[in-house]
Amino acid sequence: MIIQLKQHISSDERSQIQEELGKIGYKANKVKTQFGEYLIGVGKGAFDPRKIGVLPGVKDIHIVTDSYQLSSRKWKVHPTVIDLGDGVIIGEKDFAIMAGPCSIETEDQIRKTLEHLKSEGVGIMRGGVYKPRSSPYSFRGLGIDGLKLWSSLAKEYGIKIITEVMQVSQIEEMFDYIDIFQVGARNTQNFNLLDALGEVDKPVLLKRGISGTIDELLHSAEYIFSGGNEKIMLCERGIRTYEKAYRNTMDINAITVLKEKSHLPVIADPSHGIGIRDFVEPVALASVLAGADGVIYETHPIPQKAFSDAQQTVSFEASSELIRKLRATYKLKSKHFVM
Repeated sequence: MIIQLKQHISSDERSQIQEELGKIGYKANKVKTQFGEYLIGVGKGAFDPRKIGVLPGVKDIHIVTDSYQLSSRKWKVHPTVIDLGDGVIIGEKDFAIMAGPCSIETEDQIRKTLEHLKSEGVGIMRGGVYKPRSSPYSFRGLGIDGLKLWSSLAKEYGIKIITEVMQVSQIEEMFDYIDIFQVGARNTQNFNLLDALGEVDKPVLLKRGISGTIDELLHSAEYIFSGGNEKIMLCERGIRTYEKAYRNTMDINAITVLKEKSHLPVIADPSHGIGIRDFVEPVALASVLAGADGVIYETHPIPQKAFSDAQQTVSFEASSELIRKLRATYKLKSKHFVM
């Protein structure tokens, strides 16, 4: 169960609630976030929720049978909306587009990408400064110096940035220079990292693990939420299967199911989902119709010369066309379909 506590609850009232939970065989787990304070009751005994709901200091009580309680849609009347400021909003009714190169490479590359996004009205640029690569000899990013340069340029253009954090020690040095922390597929179950991101007041985009299940993704989100951070996005980026015709198997089903299971925004990553430049567009559009709240994809001034993921990176020309089609498809879906 989830017990929402009133804003100015006293310590005596909190103790009384915990005592009553103990009487019915439930353990109370305290969670305090940017937006509220909760007690997460864990137990199996049957009880009358009204006996807890009427206690002083209780704002509301929700019976949630999912083990990922805070991430579950069963207790939230309205889906989560994340406001980055300056009119950049992520959530239902505000389709989000995040685009940029796989890796941040040079000042010229950054400026050209920012100019492209600004001209298309895109408010979020993606890019990597710490790159987890399969080979230790591949380009692994420009690090914190590259991030500082990127951040200063992005501020000139009024564009937010999202980049991957790979370990706990990077969070503090990155904090002032980013708008969204991204957790990559290889770190989705790095629970020390998830715990640490629960303690920061910055949005987190959580990618699905390479072979992760939907429930595993939701439990990973629960780690962040229970740590104190409600600003979470779920990202479907394809999973590893036996198929070799493309990079990953983009699980379009997952988008619809995640929207049903969770109140958190769902973002689609068609670039990693299929890994083939020519097919990024149709997969992205399919994701919109499946119910995605946004997409994140890779674009570069000269895709063929990108330091990493060149094969799945689209040109600015293709990116402009994709943005136009994404917005048209989202408008069509919103008008004719009820999700």
